Amino acid sequence: MPRSHDYTGPAGDSDDLPVQAGVLLVNLGTPEAPTAKAVRPYLAEFLGDPRVIDYPRWLWWLILHGVILRVRPSRSAHAYQRIWTPQGSPLRVGSESLTARLREALQRLRPAGPIRVALAMRYGEPSVQRQIEQLQREGVRRLLVLPLYPQYSATSTGSVIDAVANAVKSLRWPPELRIVNDYHDEAAHIEALAHSIERWWAVNGRGDKLLLSFHGIPERYVRLGDPYEEQCQATARALRERLRLDETQLLVSFQSRVGRERWLQPYTDATVRELAGAGIRTLDVACPGFAVDCLETLEEIAMQNHEFFRQAGGSELRYIPALNDSPAQVESLATLVLRHTQGWDEFATDSAADDTPRQEPFTLR
Repeated sequence: MPRSHDYTGPAGDSDDLPVQAGVLLVNLGTPEAPTAKAVRPYLAEFLGDPRVIDYPRWLWWLILHGVILRVRPSRSAHAYQRIWTPQGSPLRVGSESLTARLREALQRLRPAGPIRVALAMRYGEPSVQRQIEQLQREGVRRLLVLPLYPQYSATSTGSVIDAVANAVKSLRWPPELRIVNDYHDEAAHIEALAHSIERWWAVNGRGDKLLLSFHGIPERYVRLGDPYEEQCQATARALRERLRLDETQLLVSFQSRVGRERWLQPYTDATVRELAGAGIRTLDVACPGFAVDCLETLEEIAMQNHEFFRQAGGSELRYIPALNDSPAQVESLATLVLRHTQGWDEFATDSAADDTPRQEPFTLR
């Protein structure tokens, strides 16, 4: 039985706080600086999550602390240095901008009730715990959690759910909660992705093939019931249909594998080499599993795999940026938020709090 002081909550009379609804965006996270010293605790938290690596804890602890954290922080720091900007980590900067623009869109679409929109990182800062406690202090009594992972995996969205559960169980009066599981085949999201690719082609021309590279997970996780692979393929099928491409024109691969275990295939690095060897000169690559550009897109795809492609005989691998804070992504996420918050007064069209709020149409601007 927890002691009373194990719980946290606003001091004083809670009736004095303005009642608000909130939306908490959650992205993966990033080290505070592109240095081995800053990368080490970030990797320790990330790779120490049993949702990410589910080996026996004692065995994985020895591998992680005895080998990986002695070698990998300096390598990862070098990779981060290649993409770091004067403003900081691209993932952090891009996620903050997306949060700000979504806040503006929701205020424009639903001006009647006070709505808080905040950003948390699953690993690093600002943490899920810290942000949920802050939202409670600000009077948030209804909270929608939106992980910025279009496809569900226990390694990503599942881990966010764990973090949210750990955060709210320490609160004396937790908010009413809803969590978006995935949005991999939402019509507005597919339209935003297709529109982004078409706009990029309109400016840069169209390559010989389009490759969709998703983050990988071990094949064993899929056999245990993780729906991630099927949701990635569903996103690809929807984009093929929308872009009017067939399976020879739009391909799928999986990147960022770790260790010796078999991960989802085909692997991206092997695929780009095979395509170059088969005579493909210009390859366009998009990463629809990432809402915001990050190390895996800007360094692993746009730099590493670009070199793999050229070394294998290709001419140019062209990375198509993530949706980031584009109007299309902001509008698609706003549509998603409004659908998942139906019945909450703060998201109604006016202060009368219509029980069936009208959904705003998705528009590209």
